[in-house]
Amino acid sequence: MKRSHWGLIASLYVTQFLPVAFFFMGLPAILRKEGMALEQLGVLYLLGFVWVLKILWAPLVDRVGFGRLGHHRGWLILTQGAMILMLLLIGQTDGIAQFPLLVGLSLVLTVFSATQDIATDALTCRLLPAEQRGLGNSVQVAGGLIGILFGGGALLALYPTLGWSGCMALMAGILALSLVQILLFREPPADKPVGAPRPGYARLWSFWRQPGTAGWVLVMVTMPVGIGMTFGVLTPMLVDVGWSLERVGFALNIVGSLVGLVAVFAAGWLLQRFGRRRVLVAAALAQALIILSVLPLAGGASSEMVVMPSLALVFLIHNPLTTILVTIMMDRAGKGTEGTDFTAQYSLYSFMGFLSGAMALQIAGAAGYPAMILCAALVAFVAWGLAFRLYREAGGETGAVHPVDAGGLLPETGGRMR
Repeated sequence: MKRSHWGLIASLYVTQFLPVAFFFMGLPAILRKEGMALEQLGVLYLLGFVWVLKILWAPLVDRVGFGRLGHHRGWLILTQGAMILMLLLIGQTDGIAQFPLLVGLSLVLTVFSATQDIATDALTCRLLPAEQRGLGNSVQVAGGLIGILFGGGALLALYPTLGWSGCMALMAGILALSLVQILLFREPPADKPVGAPRPGYARLWSFWRQPGTAGWVLVMVTMPVGIGMTFGVLTPMLVDVGWSLERVGFALNIVGSLVGLVAVFAAGWLLQRFGRRRVLVAAALAQALIILSVLPLAGGASSEMVVMPSLALVFLIHNPLTTILVTIMMDRAGKGTEGTDFTAQYSLYSFMGFLSGAMALQIAGAAGYPAMILCAALVAFVAWGLAFRLYREAGGETGAVHPVDAGGLLPETGGRMR
């Protein structure tokens, strides 16, 4: 893939997460400091469900093109431009006095951001050859982390200096730089094999009925649960052992994100070096063991010498595991229906992540943190077993990770990929 394409993919993933991170992480802190009630702030978090529901319009993105603008390029121009406009409009609102208007504009912004994600994922599936998808998805996950670091951290720090409209204008300016890249990009013609599935809502059903999908679904719905449950209780566990909010924020948002950034690129290299099968199975086992390393914190340990290594290990596996799974999701996306196929899988994966975080707090409240961590580890071991069984039954490295479009297997590998 061309070097300019790598830069475009990276900037698209950074800019789609930048405003989302600000509105989910930075804005609640700003409004709370201004005296807004917690009940009102809770409405902002409901915007996250837009990203789960984006599967409802993913087939539309696959089916509707923009002629000479290019299929996915047209969607990217539309959504990126709309996000810039929404940020500038939001910059003119008063968050406290016009809170319903702020929520409404933020909802529209989130819809455009989620739609940009569908188009970006589909374009990335098309541009990346199989052997580069590990690195490509490292760029994807790292871009999201950078967007979160800047949107949820740096912008919050700059808010006292720039003010509300200044922060919105800065984000709009960063998105405009990415829009320039999109305008300079020329989308290659789609390579759609004869007999490939027709884009449309019927694909949401037919995708799941393909051979080998059931085993992959079991892996997808169990793999994020263990680590998701662990993440769901990290902050309350740290607070309960006496850590200050500043200390918690530094450990999770700064140290954790930096560890995650390094780890995702290591995961991309491992995927290229050792292949999907070995890396997925090894990462699944590592996840289960790392979750167990959190038991001392769950039992009340507060020393940084004990807690920080286990926190680093959690971040060391969480983002790389996402990288591995989304790489396989891209492998399974059919030509011409990349947006629908990838979004269908990722929406299910994201939903299980949301659900596991909520379950974790309920279990911890009823049975305590140690019991919750043991439950999370048990689910992680089950996911490891399912991943191992999936590849063993499928006959090794190809298994459940070959592309499932009607055009067949990857022509450059003869249907087998590492």
